[in-house]
Amino acid sequence: MHPFEFYLKLGFEHISNLAGYDHILFLVVLCAVYRIQQWKNILILVTAFTIGHSVTLALVSLEIITIPSNIIKFLIPATIFVTALYNVIGTNFTEKSSRMGRNYSMALFFGFVHGMDFSNYFRALIMDPSDIVVPLLGFNLGIELGQLLVVFFIVGVAFLFLNVIGVKHRDWNVFISGAAAGMSLISMLDNKFW
Repeated sequence: MHPFEFYLKLGFEHISNLAGYDHILFLVVLCAVYRIQQWKNILILVTAFTIGHSVTLALVSLEIITIPSNIIKFLIPATIFVTALYNVIGTNFTEKSSRMGRNYSMALFFGFVHGMDFSNYFRALIMDPSDIVVPLLGFNLGIELGQLLVVFFIVGVAFLFLNVIGVKHRDWNVFISGAAAGMSLISMLDNKFW
C-alpha cells in the first residue's frame, strides 16, 4: 500500500506532466470560450471533468467496465476535437444557462473518456480493488489541484491577450479552438483503431 500523499502527487503529476499534453489541451480548449469573470463556470466545468474522470477510474479499476486502450487513444483526441468544434459553432446560442448545461454535460462525459486512459496503470498500483477508496480520493484530489493550476495559467494567459493586448474574445476562441482541433485531428489520425 502506498500512502494518500503518493496518490495525491501521482494525480497532480498526471495532469501537470507535459508528456500527457492531451489532458492539458482539453483543458485549454474547454476554457477558450470563457473570460476570467466567469471563473465560477470554469470551476464547475473542471470539477465536472474530474467527477467523470473519477467515476471511470473507479469502474475500470474495479473491472466493472473495460475498453481497449487503442480505442481510448483515439477517443481522447476526439473529445478535444468535438469540444473545439463546439466552441466555434456552439457559442452563438442565446441562452447562457442552456449552453452552460451542455458544456457541463460534455465535460462530465469527456471526463469519463479521459479517465479510462490512466486506469490500467492505476489498477496495477492499487493491486487490491477493495482498498480503492484512499488511492482514488488522493489521485482525484491531485488531479483537481493540477487542473486548477493549469486552468489558472490558461485563464491568466487569456486575460493577458483579451484585456491587456486587446484581442477580441471571438478571435481568441477561434484561434485557440482551431489550433486544438488541428492538433487533435492529427492525433486522431495517428491513433485510429481501424
